[in-house]
Amino acid sequence: MRRSLRKHIATALKKDLLDTYRTSTAPQPYSPDARSAGLRALRNLCLGYLMEIDDNQIRALCIAQFDSADNMTDSMAALSALVNAEGNGREKALHKFFDKWKDEPLVLDKWFAVQASSRLPDTLSVVKRLMQHSEFTLTNPNRVRSVVSSFCHANQVHFHAADGSGYAFGAEQIIAIDPLNPQVAARLARSFDRWRKFDAGRRAHAQMALERIRATAALSKDTYEVVTRALA
Repeated sequence: MRRSLRKHIATALKKDLLDTYRTSTAPQPYSPDARSAGLRALRNLCLGYLMEIDDNQIRALCIAQFDSADNMTDSMAALSALVNAEGNGREKALHKFFDKWKDEPLVLDKWFAVQASSRLPDTLSVVKRLMQHSEFTLTNPNRVRSVVSSFCHANQVHFHAADGSGYAFGAEQIIAIDPLNPQVAARLARSFDRWRKFDAGRRAHAQMALERIRATAALSKDTYEVVTRALA
């Protein structure tokens, strides 16, 4: 519903959005002042809406922004738009970003997170592949947050998949992380807090996942408390 509304707005206002995008270029070189930051925010808002349209011209515009960006705000806005869109440019941009920033852990966390938050249909499979990446480890809390937490807390589409696959994945990761870092596992378990507000099918899947976590032997006090409170 939300995506359809955004696409409808983008289609109806395509010319206005393009005009605003083109006239909102911040002065060069990069400056963190309020006016420049506002122009970047407006420009990237327009780009986000425009990328809802399957249009080669707009995709080329997005790729050009990614390739020419001299700041992380514009680079991540373009990468995020590409990662959430079908078609060309996505994989090339991801490879380019990784090659450029692979020695910067905090920036690389953004690379992981933007993929884990994607709305594309194969995102859960992508997340599982990311967890096999040489730069991922369950013992690194920041990396766990960038992949697993980004999926469970930020990816409303796929964590709450009607077939329960997102909940099952979340439970599996909470159980695996709990012996390594109970605090991270407990925070991850909070992604189930609102499960009773969902439809019957999702409630059943979420409850099953929570009960699976609670039944885990030697579960930490932190995680057990969160899960028990959710099931109460």
